[in-house]
Amino acid sequence: MRTRPVINFFQVASLVLVLVTVALLAAITTMHFVIHGAEVQVPSLKGMTVAEARSQTSGLKLDLDVDNRYYSGDVAAGHILTQSPAPGTVVRREWRVRVAESLGPQKVEVPETVGLDEPVAALRLRRVGLEVGVTARLHYPKAAEGTVLAQDPPAHAQGIARPSINLLVAASSDDAPDGFVMPDLTGLPVVTAQAELARVGIQSAAKYVNVPVALIGSGDTAPRLPVRPGAVVAQQPPAGTRVEQSMQVKLTVAK
Repeated sequence: MRTRPVINFFQVASLVLVLVTVALLAAITTMHFVIHGAEVQVPSLKGMTVAEARSQTSGLKLDLDVDNRYYSGDVAAGHILTQSPAPGTVVRREWRVRVAESLGPQKVEVPETVGLDEPVAALRLRRVGLEVGVTARLHYPKAAEGTVLAQDPPAHAQGIARPSINLLVAASSDDAPDGFVMPDLTGLPVVTAQAELARVGIQSAAKYVNVPVALIGSGDTAPRLPVRPGAVVAQQPPAGTRVEQSMQVKLTVAK
């Protein structure tokens, strides 16, 4: 007679356990659909126009950000060159997709700004569709404050990647240099390159490597000139980047 309440208790307990289990499974399933329902695959945008890419990412609830523009002889102006994240990457909705837009082939000639006042140099660059990139300052007693001492890429340069020109500007004697614009040292004798760096207090280290003999051009291919022993063939940091006096420039030199 006393066993019945015990049986009822275990029946109720089992029923409660089943209901709790079902509720947990339902909650987990709901969370799974909520989480994965908010995820999308990043589409391939390369080659699209910016308008087409913006339309496609908008439909997937992704944000498109054009954060760089480069010259390109392969991709038409206004089309996408590169993207990040890569196509196929699974991200949450509202994720920012960064792209680089092609400006088409370089059609402007880089003007000469060395010797100009900084505002005049900036105006000359803007007139041809270029912009000022990194501006570094250095005390130079032979030039008036605010005068452009150097630029990278140099005047009349061809095949530049970005529509921006980095400037080195003369500062007053009271100003501490806030960095330098790394020049293009490739092709220079290593002793000349190291002397140029030492002149502004930047240390350098040279690594000598064997350089294969250039092949003779054939057909429409122009012949490549051999690399002279002792010439700089690569540098780190690359030309146009900002460097500090505390940094060491690494030069790769032909044996």
